[in-house]
Amino acid sequence: MTSHAILGGKVLVYRRENSLRWQCSTRINGKNWRVSTGEDSLALAKEFAEDWFFRMKAKEKGGGLKNERTFEDAAKRYLEEYDLVTGGTRNRVYVTANERRLRLYLLPFFGELGLSEVTSGKVQEFRVSRHKNSPEGKLPAKSTIHQEIVTLRQVLKTAIRHGWLTHLPDLSMPYKSAQKIAHRAWFSPEEYKKLYTATRKRVDLHRDKRYSWHAAQLHDYVLFMANTGLRPDEAKRLQYRDVEIVIDEETKETILLIQVRGKRGVGYCKSTASAVFPFERLLKRNLPKPEDLIFSGNHAMLFNTILGEENLKFDREGNRRTAYSLRHTYISLRLMEGADIYQVAKNCRTSVEMIEKYYASHISTSIRAAAVNVKRKAKSKKAIIEHARRNAHRGT
Repeated sequence: MTSHAILGGKVLVYRRENSLRWQCSTRINGKNWRVSTGEDSLALAKEFAEDWFFRMKAKEKGGGLKNERTFEDAAKRYLEEYDLVTGGTRNRVYVTANERRLRLYLLPFFGELGLSEVTSGKVQEFRVSRHKNSPEGKLPAKSTIHQEIVTLRQVLKTAIRHGWLTHLPDLSMPYKSAQKIAHRAWFSPEEYKKLYTATRKRVDLHRDKRYSWHAAQLHDYVLFMANTGLRPDEAKRLQYRDVEIVIDEETKETILLIQVRGKRGVGYCKSTASAVFPFERLLKRNLPKPEDLIFSGNHAMLFNTILGEENLKFDREGNRRTAYSLRHTYISLRLMEGADIYQVAKNCRTSVEMIEKYYASHISTSIRAAAVNVKRKAKSKKAIIEHARRNAHRGT
């Protein structure tokens, strides 16, 4: 850290190693006050620091200088109580991700600021800095920035609950126009058939060879995921004891009853009948213990290779397909077959609103032609003349 003392050592102007802008600090009423100058020039930063110091002294004389908590104080309190407030229901992966976002991005930028200084403008500066300071060619995705702003909002709400902050600043993205809602990348029935046919051929190609187990696991993984609608992270944590082969009371079909441990805690999923045979092959192939993971290996490389070979890596809108696309395929196929949207949402541990927004909008069978193509019966010329005659008679 580079630092310069001014005004006889009353104010310190400094710049951290990972920052382009200078900051300044002073000690008043036994508390250390800090603020960003917003300048990358040392001379301009010193001018800002002098003006800021005298304004702070004027506030002290007028009694307007309050001992304010910093964003770092609120972040520490948030991390301490988050698990207790949520009752431990949130997945540990999600909690760890929030801790990482705070440590790597939010605290270095906002940590020393007073809570009242975390304004809408400062949040926008954070968004800009995330793009400017990112490695070339590796800009953060919109979803990444969104998740960081969500964590920021949760910290500020913690400060409000403790009376350290009076209101929540506007954290919405400025200059944002209405965006087209793009559907999630999925496999149409023809594309899905093309995919599992390719994975089955790969099993035959590697039979009794070095990668025979990996090819067989991937084939069963594709069938299992497309017939259960599990998220990839849920499937990764799935153990054999979490899956039970049962006969459904209503349909009399043999299906899988799955106990799912995901980001929203523990839930249940009922598969289609087509998921049973892949699971039985997994049992026969691996001879597992109840606590063993069902999909212990990483199939991403082989899965991406097959998508590339079959020209299935992207859909026609340019959306990249991943293992998550198998979940989207499950939901879309269920809707196309006329399944109740509420039951699909419940089985996939999501909301009806999410399915209507990202799935039902692009399913042609969700629109009833009979209700849309309604035609009003046109009146004949004779009926029109008769109607006019009756109106004329009533007028007389």
